[in-house]
This record gives sequence, C-alpha cells and structure tokens, in this order.
Amino acid sequence: MEPENRTDRREFIFLGFSEGGKFLSFIFLSLYLMILLGNLTIFNIIRVDSHLHLPMYFFLSHLSLLDICYSSVTLPCILVNSMTGNRRISFRGCMTQIYFFVSLGGAECLLLAAMAYDRLVAICNPLRYAIIINHLLCIQLTAASWLGGFLNSILHTALTSELPFCGASNINHYFCDVPPLIQLSCTQSHTSQNVLYVVSVFLGITPFVFVVVSYTRIIISILKISSAKGRRKAFSTCSSHLIVVTVFYITANLNYIGPSPGDSFDLVQLSTLLYSLLTPLFNPVIYCLRNKEVKTALKRILGSPLSTVNV
Repeated sequence: MEPENRTDRREFIFLGFSEGGKFLSFIFLSLYLMILLGNLTIFNIIRVDSHLHLPMYFFLSHLSLLDICYSSVTLPCILVNSMTGNRRISFRGCMTQIYFFVSLGGAECLLLAAMAYDRLVAICNPLRYAIIINHLLCIQLTAASWLGGFLNSILHTALTSELPFCGASNINHYFCDVPPLIQLSCTQSHTSQNVLYVVSVFLGITPFVFVVVSYTRIIISILKISSAKGRRKAFSTCSSHLIVVTVFYITANLNYIGPSPGDSFDLVQLSTLLYSLLTPLFNPVIYCLRNKEVKTALKRILGSPLSTVNV
C-alpha cells in the first residue's frame, strides 16, 4: 500500500477560466491572430527583401520566429480549454508544454541581449560595426540563444517531471509552467526551487543587466549627437526598445524568482500575460513597423503606397 495518496500523474486541471471563459477566449483568439499576423509579416519581409539582409534584421527575424513559437505553445491550448470548458491536460502534454515554453522564453532572453549588443556596437562604434558584427557572429549569437534556451529547459523539465503530486492535481494557472507545479508538489521541492532561482539569474537577470548597461551607453552616445532631430529619433527608437525589453524581463523574472512563485495567482496571471502575450504582440510594432526601412520594404512588396504615419 502506498504511504501517501499520490496521483497517478495522468492529468492536471487548470483553475484559470473558471468564469467568463467565452469572453476571454475571444480576447485571446484576437491576440493570437494579431501576434501571428504581425510576426509572420515581419519574418517574411526580412527574408524576402534583400535590402533588409543586415545583422539587425537577421536578429529581428529570429525574434519574430521565437515569438510565433512562444505564443503557439500556450495560446492554442488556452483557447481550446476556454472554449470547450475542458481544462484538463495530460501529464505528458503538460511536461511538453513546459519544455517548449521555458526553452523559447530562455532563448528570447538571450536573443534580446544579443540584439542590445548589436545596437551598442552600431551606435557606439559605427566605424567597426561591419567588422565586429559579421555574419558568422550573428549566426553564433543566434544559435547560442536557441541552444541555451533548450538546454536550460531540459533541466527544468526533468526536475519538474520527477516531482510527486498528491491529491487533486489542480494547477493554479492558465497553462503548465514550473512555479505552479512546484507549488502543487506534495513535498518540499527545494532542489527544483533552487535550480529555478539559480538558472533564472543567469538567463533572466544577467541578460537584463547587460541590456540596461548597453542602452545606458547608447543613450550617453546619443547625447553627443549634435543634431536635435537625430537625438529625438534615436531616443524614440531606444526608449521604445528599452520599454518592451524591460516589461519582458521584469515580468518574467517576477514570475520565476519572485518572493513566493505561484502563491499569488493574480500576480502570476498579470506577469504571465505581460511577458508571454503582450511582448510578442508589441515586438513587431516596436522593432519593425515603426522602422522606415521596413515600411519601405513593405511598400516594395505590396506594390502600393503605405501610410507614412508611424504605428
């Protein structure tokens, strides 16, 4: 006889969408379609137009691809659960969702740092930009971002899959993620929690600090620009980038290395929505659709005049 009443780990039940599921499903469907449309548009424009075959846009194309995959890991499942009212997910499906969600989120953390480095060199050392940020380095930084995210996720998924779960397997979330499952475990999972903290520092806080330092140096360089119009344009671009990156890093870090991950469902809800939904939604607008070169490329592809008003 089992010493504890542990579940057979066949399935979990999400506690999100207990009320207002139909209305929320419409909102999430709209957000998902906009995320797909925006990021697919940017990805295809960069791939098709040879004028955009530059390091900055190489990184942006991978960011768009990441955001498409990132949102597709959770939103289709959320939509099915909210529309049908069936909020169950199998143990294997839950671990698969965790693996891809954590891996893609980690890859985006690293890729955003690589993009900040690209902008740092472009603005602070423009004469050596083509030498430093060459095609090989772009491939290496991008590959390291993807690989780092997926290797990190193997560790988290393996540890989470070994947690024992007792009684009702109700996940206090919209989808499977590491902190809610650690909270759900019927034992003191110090190992999983400590690993989550340590790795999150390396993949979350360290890249964020690097991004902040990079943009600080960029802003200092911008202040030296003699043209007032040039300063305004550069400030507008950098401030937009910094805002969306800050929202992503802070909300993600809050969810994974906050005081008590998973304890406050309202806080987890808000932080999760910000970094997993709004960031992929805003990235195409912030990084590309306000960009003159991208709008010009879109004009060439569509073959028709495009509004010159910034999005």
